Amino acid sequence: MKNSSKKMNVPARPGLAMRKLMAVSGLPRSTILYYVNQGLLPAPVKTSRNMAYYAPECEARLRLIKSLQTDYRLPLERIKAALTLMDQGADARPFLELHRTIFPGPRGGLLSAEELARQAGIKPAQLKALLKAKLLLPMQPEGFDQEDLAMARIYAGALNSGLKTEDLAFYPRLGAMIVDEEMGLRRRLTGGLAAEQDAEITLRLVRAARALRGYVIDRLFQQRIAAMQSLKG
Repeated sequence: MKNSSKKMNVPARPGLAMRKLMAVSGLPRSTILYYVNQGLLPAPVKTSRNMAYYAPECEARLRLIKSLQTDYRLPLERIKAALTLMDQGADARPFLELHRTIFPGPRGGLLSAEELARQAGIKPAQLKALLKAKLLLPMQPEGFDQEDLAMARIYAGALNSGLKTEDLAFYPRLGAMIVDEEMGLRRRLTGGLAAEQDAEITLRLVRAARALRGYVIDRLFQQRIAAMQSLKG
């Protein structure tokens, strides 16, 4: 007599359980849930009140988010914008390269105000004056990076030579004017372009602007010095 019993078809689970996703991503539950709430990860499929499964693609997506944070130093709102572009089939590489060019990221850890003043050899009051005059412009609210420290050391030498912060106030004032003109030029050149073309052209403009700033100001300085009859001229 043939066995008429049939194999039970056990339905496959619809994805990864939270515990599994935590294990493969190395992220805590709170971070994964936060990404879901922020729209960085798709919502899981709930199979019961206390059980939900995440799409298998979430593992690769979490790796991508981590890469965008560490390699490109993108904040979460920009990561969300990049992921949205990718989901729409757009090429996000121009946007990522543009961000990495504009914001190369701090080298080394961030310094507190007290540690920056100590390492640069400036007084807390001098640091406060430099910040107020916009001669020090930290990018991170949590502290100062190595570029800030390098400039603080240069300021320390200038201040110890008798200069005051107000003597240098023309640098941020004229710098803001230059940046305003650069931003206006970018708007004129890219205003009617699609986002990807805008990013590509903006990247070229950023690189050109950095070269121009150094070249024009240095050459004007060199020409002025070359025209002098003496050091006191």
